[in-house]
Formats: sequence, C-alpha cells, structure tokens
Amino acid sequence: MKHLAKPSCGAAAFAAVLAALVALPAQANDITTEWASVKPPPVPELRPATVEPKTTALLVLDFMKTNCGVRPRCGATVPNVKKLLAEARAHDMMVFYTLVGSEAKPEGMIDPALAPRAGEWVVRGGADKFIGSDLDQRLKDKGIKTVIVTGTSAQGAVVGTSNGATQRGYKAVVPVDGMSAEDAYNEQYAAWHLFKGGPVPLTENVTLTRSDMIKFGN
Repeated sequence: MKHLAKPSCGAAAFAAVLAALVALPAQANDITTEWASVKPPPVPELRPATVEPKTTALLVLDFMKTNCGVRPRCGATVPNVKKLLAEARAHDMMVFYTLVGSEAKPEGMIDPALAPRAGEWVVRGGADKFIGSDLDQRLKDKGIKTVIVTGTSAQGAVVGTSNGATQRGYKAVVPVDGMSAEDAYNEQYAAWHLFKGGPVPLTENVTLTRSDMIKFGN
C-alpha cells in the first residue's frame, strides 16, 4: 500500500496561520467597531513661517454668508484673515479669491472688508481650487512659489487646495486660525492631515502655523 505524503513544514505553518486569521474576531478588520477606543494623535506642532511677498500669494477661499455664516468657528477666523489680507495689500502681494453658492459674488461674502478687487476672484466650487480654474496660470504668471491658504471648509477647500498646490510644486502655508469647518472634528482632521497624516509630498511642503506666526519679508 502506498503511504500519503506528509505535508511539508511550510505548508503546515501556512495552514496554522490561516486558521489563526480565520479565528480572529471580525472587528479586528473594521475600524468602526473600535472607533471610541482609538487614541487621537498628539496636537500638531505649529511652526513659524517667513514669506517673501514677491513670490507669495494669499488665497481666500469660500468666505460666503451662506456657509461661513453657519459654521461655528468661521466668524472667529475672519479677523485673522483680514489681518493677513491687510499685510498682503501692504506688501503688494497677489491675492486670489474663490466665491461659491447661490450668491457667488463679492456682495455675498461674510464681511465687506474681505471683498476682492476686480480681477482677483473666480466662481469655483469643489475642494481643489486649481481644478477648473486658471489659478495655476495666475500663480505662474506672477512668479509665485508659496501660497498662504485660508478658507472654509477646512477639510475641503483648505486641504484640497493645499494638496493641489504641493502637487504642482508650490509650498503651502496654512494658518489654523484662518480655516474652519462644519464641526471641530473636521478642523482637527484637516490640521492633522496637513501636518502629518496626509501623503508625504503634502506634509513635507506644508507649514502648519497660526496667523500671528507668519512674518512678511521686505
């Protein structure tokens, strides 16, 4: 009588591992079942940023009455953005606006003091404001290398446009007190994504900061 060959040690080991995996509880493969027990990451470290006005543009994204007006922290970000805008104007920097919603015009912005000058704004929804607009060409025409990104929503326009900028070879400076969202978690997510949680080409080219930590060169 012929004897059946014994399974090799490698095959036996594989079978043991497979059996162990099958025995694991289902929730080990599903983060939603562990949601409440996951420890959040440490607070991102904010860094100072010094920008060169001739090669830096300020982006003011989606500050409309219809969205900023109903987002808890958005109103509090407006004075910070206004100060950055005043600095940009004083240094003759490029400023670029996106307007959204049913009242997508300067009169529909949350604060008249934020209103753009002629030729500085476009109507553009979505997260990445480079897509479907001439933003990239405008920046190239001005020799811009760095963008300061402000806006609402944090996880949408701010993260999306920062990512779009770094993909196109620009540096991005993002003041956390110049962005807002529908709730605090989305703002927290956006800050962490820009600081460390996002892809390396993004996190290595973004400076997460605060408006009073941004200095303007001569």
